[in-house]
Amino acid sequence: MTKQAKRIKAWTGDRNATHSVEQAVKLVKENAKAKFDESIEIAINLGVDPRHADQQVRGVVSLPSGTGRDVRVAVIAKDAKAAEATAAGADIVGAEELVERIQGGFMDFDRVIATPDMMALVGRLGKVLGPRGLMPNPRVGTVTPNVGQAVKDAKGGAIEFRVEKAGIVQAGIGKASFTEAALQANVNALIDALNKARPSGAKGIYMKKISLSSTMGPGFKIDTANLGA
Repeated sequence: MTKQAKRIKAWTGDRNATHSVEQAVKLVKENAKAKFDESIEIAINLGVDPRHADQQVRGVVSLPSGTGRDVRVAVIAKDAKAAEATAAGADIVGAEELVERIQGGFMDFDRVIATPDMMALVGRLGKVLGPRGLMPNPRVGTVTPNVGQAVKDAKGGAIEFRVEKAGIVQAGIGKASFTEAALQANVNALIDALNKARPSGAKGIYMKKISLSSTMGPGFKIDTANLGA
């Protein structure tokens, strides 16, 4: 407890004030003092009620600076499409046998991509992949005949976002070792994608609160006034 108190006491910056994206990124980096490369995460409270079909927010965005993570990609495909996925750098590729492995508890991946012709098989995995947010979906580009490009996008920094029950979208947008400019670019890309994904049923203030933090550091609020919210 003493070590934690000292670490918290060393935090700098006003956590009650709202900041520009540039200021928030600078403060988060200054307070990322752990001995490992901390992840930088963003939490955005949206003015939507996900219980209503016309207020769902879901999509995919390619972060210009990448995520700093090694994303493990599984592809459910066969024949030429399986070869295409392998050539693009997929970590696990298979068809019936891969579906059976996943049904048996194999979960050593971060993204699942499937070709449209495999969806009859993939449908069996709804109860396994659905609760983890890993079920392939054409709306976010994970059900596609262009598996090679989908794998490259996933490896290169494309992330999925989806509003949670409480109306919050959370995402990792980089590492503490990234430059301030790289983190700013990723934050702005995600915010832009969320604005474009604004559902028809959203009324009033869309982006209500935004907080940026590192794994072990404090959160800093971002001023939503000038973000197209």
